[in-house]
Amino acid sequence: MTATEHRAPAAPSRAAQAPAAARRAPRVTHRMWGTAAFHTSAGLLSLVWLVPIAVVLVTACRSFDDIAANGLGTLPHSFTLGGFRQAWVDGGQQQALINSLVVTIPAVLLSLLLASMAAFALSRYDVPFRRALLLLMLSGNLLPPQILLIPVSKLSEQLGLYDSLYALIGVQIGFGVGFYVFVLHGFMRAIPPEIQQAAVIDGAGPWQIYSRIILPLAKPALAALTSLSFTWIFNDLLWAITVLRSDSRMPITASLLGLQGQYVSQWNVIAAGSVIAAAPTVIVFLRFQRHFVAGLNLGAVK
Repeated sequence: MTATEHRAPAAPSRAAQAPAAARRAPRVTHRMWGTAAFHTSAGLLSLVWLVPIAVVLVTACRSFDDIAANGLGTLPHSFTLGGFRQAWVDGGQQQALINSLVVTIPAVLLSLLLASMAAFALSRYDVPFRRALLLLMLSGNLLPPQILLIPVSKLSEQLGLYDSLYALIGVQIGFGVGFYVFVLHGFMRAIPPEIQQAAVIDGAGPWQIYSRIILPLAKPALAALTSLSFTWIFNDLLWAITVLRSDSRMPITASLLGLQGQYVSQWNVIAAGSVIAAAPTVIVFLRFQRHFVAGLNLGAVK
């Protein structure tokens, strides 16, 4: 019997490697050009967003004489924070910011509290007409707010809440809960039911399941909604001028509108007021940025 020889496979020749390398070269070049085009377009788009913000910040730190002498679009020849003082004290931005926070913080907390309770009940228990209730809540957000201005104003007058911050808080809660319930329902429904079943076996009641299990698991969704709802309510102008009348109760957006009428040509004061009005929402977004992105990614996967 003859022994068979096992030979190692021969290495591919240079002539065989050349076509493969030639095929890879256009792919690498195409990928490099695609990456360069993406970064270029993203950089240009970022400039489109950042240039107006930079112009407002620079204008807020210029004096009125500098803007009047050299123009609004020129390089600054002065640096002063007097525009912020005028907007904060003389323009009434201080009281307006307090009014906005008094309205926004309770409205956000109460809206998310009520929405999380409703979403927990609709997603974890067999509630009659559950789908109809969800559609009813969602359909309320599809109505144009312009057609509800007069009914809301008349209703606040009949309830004795017109021209008060309580009326604005109630309006913001009423028009926000439906959307928050719809979003939180999707997150809570995706939580495995075995977790709730294990808690029930351990003797946990509905309130303990809601507060100790479901809410911590829905933290990314709650953080994302907190950032969004704070921005929406804080920047709202339509409902503020609908249910409020006194200047001393106006929020920051309505006060900024009055500031433009008071300081028509003093662009540094108007720009300073805009920076003051935008600062709280920027702070809240930066605070919840990590949870906000996690909530968006979690919603995309689910």
